[in-house]
Formats: sequence, C-alpha cells, structure tokens
Amino acid sequence: MGLRLPHISWNSIRFKLVAGLLIVTVPLITLLIYNNFYSIHVVHNQVASSIKNLISLYEGQIDTQLQDADRNLLSLVTSDYDIRSMNTPNSEDEYQLAKHSVSVKLSSDIVLYKSVDAFYVYSQSRQDLLDVFKASVTFPERDQVEQYLQRLLSEHPNLAEIRGSWFVQKIGQDYYMLRVIQSGDLYIGAWVNAKTLLIPLNLINLGNEGSALFVTNQGELMVSTNPLVDENIDFSKSFQQFYISGSKNNLLIVGEPSQKGDFNLVAVIPDKQILQNLPSLTRIIEVISLASIVLIPISLFFLRHILLVPLKRMIAVMRRINNGNVNVRIESYPASDEFLLVNQTFNRMMSQIEELKINVYEEQLSKHKAELQHLQLQINPHFFMNSLNILFNLAQVKNYELIQEMTLCLVQYFRFMFRSNLTFVMLREELQHVRNYIRIQELRFPNSLTCTIDSPDFLENIPIPPLVIQTFLENSIKHSVTLDESVHISVAIDLMETGLEPYIEIVIRDTGKGFSEDVLAEIRSGNRVVDEQGEHIGIWNVRKRLQLLYGEHAAISCYNGFPSGAVIEIKLPYQSER
Repeated sequence: MGLRLPHISWNSIRFKLVAGLLIVTVPLITLLIYNNFYSIHVVHNQVASSIKNLISLYEGQIDTQLQDADRNLLSLVTSDYDIRSMNTPNSEDEYQLAKHSVSVKLSSDIVLYKSVDAFYVYSQSRQDLLDVFKASVTFPERDQVEQYLQRLLSEHPNLAEIRGSWFVQKIGQDYYMLRVIQSGDLYIGAWVNAKTLLIPLNLINLGNEGSALFVTNQGELMVSTNPLVDENIDFSKSFQQFYISGSKNNLLIVGEPSQKGDFNLVAVIPDKQILQNLPSLTRIIEVISLASIVLIPISLFFLRHILLVPLKRMIAVMRRINNGNVNVRIESYPASDEFLLVNQTFNRMMSQIEELKINVYEEQLSKHKAELQHLQLQINPHFFMNSLNILFNLAQVKNYELIQEMTLCLVQYFRFMFRSNLTFVMLREELQHVRNYIRIQELRFPNSLTCTIDSPDFLENIPIPPLVIQTFLENSIKHSVTLDESVHISVAIDLMETGLEPYIEIVIRDTGKGFSEDVLAEIRSGNRVVDEQGEHIGIWNVRKRLQLLYGEHAAISCYNGFPSGAVIEIKLPYQSER
C-alpha cells in the first residue's frame, strides 16, 4: 500500500505560515550561497587569468627559442656549404672535412640556444651520426638519445615528412622534444629534454602544492616542477578556458598549447590555495548559510509545537463537530495563553450548544411523536366507516354467522389499532393484522378478492412501522376491487443485500387497472393525490411517516406492472431484532 501524504489546503494557516517562512528564508539562503559561489568563481577567473597570462608568456618564450633553433637548422640546410658537401661528397676526405666543419659550427651555435640540448646531423647512407651537446648533458643521457635517433632515423626514412614540427617522444624515463629536417641523404635536427624547458618555470610562484608541467596533446604528463597532489587529473581537455579537475574537483587547471610542437604548458593549483586569500566575508557567508539551513528545521519545529499542533487539534475537534459530534471537547494540554483562552471559551460554548441542542432535539422528538400518532390515526375513521358499512350489509341479508366472524375480526383489528400508536411493531404482528384485515375485505367482497403473503421466517421479529402494508392493501382494494371482476393482491417481503447496507424490500402488487399517469406524477412529486376515485391519502401518509422515522434511508416507488395492475415497492433499512 502506497504512502499517502496528508492533504493540506492552500488556504490554511499552516500552509501560509510554513510557505511564508520558506519564501523568506529560502531566497535569502539561496542568495547567500549564490554570492559565495559567485565570489569563488570571480576569484577563479582572476587567478586563472593571471596564471594564463604568465603561462602564455613562458610558452611564447619557449616557442620563440624553438623557432630560432628551427631557423638555424633551415639555414644550415639551405645555405651551408659544408652541409651540402656532407650530403653529396666527392670523396671520403671531403665528407670528413665537411663533417668537422659542421661540428665546429654547431658547437659554437648551441651556446646561443638555451632551449636546445643538442644539434645532430645523420647520414642515412653511411649510418653516421654527428651530434653536439651542451655541457649539462650527461654521457648516459647522450648515449641513450643517440641510440634512439639512429634506430628511429634508420627505421623511418620518411620521418621528416611526417614530423613537420617539434614532436614529443619518451626515451627511457624522460620526455624529449625532437626536430627532424631532411635534406637529401642527411637528417638535420635538434632535441631538448623536457626538464630543460621546465627549469625557468621554477621561478613561477604557484604555491607549495601548485605545479607547472608539460603534457602531451593526448593529456600524458611529461614533467612537472612539483609532485602532483592528485593522480586523477584530466589533461585531455582543451586549454582555451580554465577548468576544475581532480578526484575531488578541487584543482584549477590552466594551460597554453605550444605553437611549435605537440605539447602544452600547464599550471595546476589547488582550490584551497586559491581561496585562502579570499576575504573573511566569504567564510562569514558560509557560516550564515549553514546556520540558516540548520535554523529552518528548528524554526519549523518550534512553529509546529507552538502554533501548528494547537491549530491541528482545534481543526480535528471542529471536523468531528461538523460531522455531528457536539459532545467532543478540546483536551487540556500545555500551550500558549492565547490558545488556552480560546480552548476554554470554545469548550464552554460547545457545552452550551450541546445543552441547547438536547432541548431542541427533545422538543422535535415530542413533535414528531405527536405527528406520527396523528398520521396513524388518520386511517382509523376511514376504515371504521367501511367496517360499519359491511356489518350493515350483512345484517340486511341476516347472515349471522358472517356477522359473528366479521365482528371477531373487527375486535382483533381494533385491538391492534388501539396499540398502533407505537412507533414500531414486529413484522409477524403486522402480517397477522394484515391477514385479519384481508379476511374482513374478503367478507366484504366474496369471490372478488384473493391475497397471498410471502415472507421468510427469519424476518418475523424485524421491527417495522405499523400499518405500512395494510395501508397499501387498503388503497388497492379501494381503487381496484369491484363485484364485476376479481382482483388478486400479492405481498412479497425479503431481505436484500445488493448495496452497501442490507434493507427490507416489501413489494405489493395487484391485478387491477393500475395508476393513471397523472396520479403517478403526483405520487412521485410527493403531493397528495386526488382523482375521480377519491383522495389517495394512504400513500402520502406512509411516505410522511417513513420520512419522519428513517429520513432519507427509506423509499417508496410506485409504478404500473405488466400487463396491468399497480406495484408498490417499499425499502426499509434493515434493523436487527429488538
């Protein structure tokens, strides 16, 4: 079974108070939080912009130095006589002399290029490598790079066509930027260790945990000034804008791509190092925001305890009163003085209302009882006149046996009528009275009236209003029975359980000519019916009595049967034996 949320009206005080509190506090907290994040964003922008300018400056210097080295190499290729002699020597001596001259020239040039560790010339046909190093290059490093260059240039003769600029290559444990220019049989180039390019970057103040580093275009770390505080940093994004990375998204990444090679200069700065210079106002905002978030449930708790709970109790009591329970009161409980006064006044007022309602109810009961007795007695004079008429007719024909039977039936009939001022009688008593009444009518209309009564035994002790069935039988006999044509009347009583609550159904049918359309219209509208055959007071009388006894829980339906005859359906609420 799903969870059902309590229904709260938008017009209730509870909703307005809680909504008002949230409308005031939530925008303020949101504004504070937004201001805090905006301040952080502004600081990020300022720091990133400053670092970006510094990184761009250093990257521009590196690119300029690499470009100068490029120009020097291109100058050797296009205009140096010794390079041309090494490329197409006339003799081995000429090749060696040219090689010596190139070595001397490169040795003098290399001191001019701080961003280059070595120049080299490689003859593919002779598998001969000439290289010139700076003094800072160690022999193991030199040997390692030479072996790699010889292997690379011998295995990839078209490398210069593919590599049109400085490219990154990992040799051993270090990363190098290499340049290759092909001229006939010769490969002329330069290389530099990434650590060499990183030396000037140590002058950049990025804090104790900040770091400047080189990464490849694929995001692979080459070398850094300080060990990285987080290994889960993504360097594969574009460096057009700064971004936040790291396993906790707490590192500011600023980079600048090289225009001369497939590498990038990047600065990594921890977020806490950036924000430590923020004004103390930011921290105050954080404290206020956090305190406001904590105070919201506390405020709601006190609001609920002081105002909403007393209101809820009052509303619960008023709903019960609205359902007719005027004997309920607001229980005593600790509350504010105002609510205590309201509760006491309300309870006192409800006591007075209950007392007044009891008095009015007793008066209404007396009035209803008098009205019921009056309605029940309305039938007696009418039947009394009919009974005297029957006795008169029997006396005229001197049928003393029937006069005795008729007199006995009348005694039983009037004995029941004298106690008919009761509100309810047992169904068996009502049916016994009905049979006695039918016998009187059979004596009045011999061979013209028959009647059958069908009622289950388990309903014989069910209470029903007196004279309900007899009234409709009397109405059928009055308007249907004649000496010319016999009429059959049937009474069927049963317990129906088709709806939410069981009810007693009484169906009375006759084989007469039935109701006219005008009479049915008047009956259904609840009016008294008067036609050429007289006034149908019985139907209106019973309906009025049932309304007084049951309210809307009882019903009477009148219609014509097929092929003829009148049908009366009476539905009474099922009441247990009492």
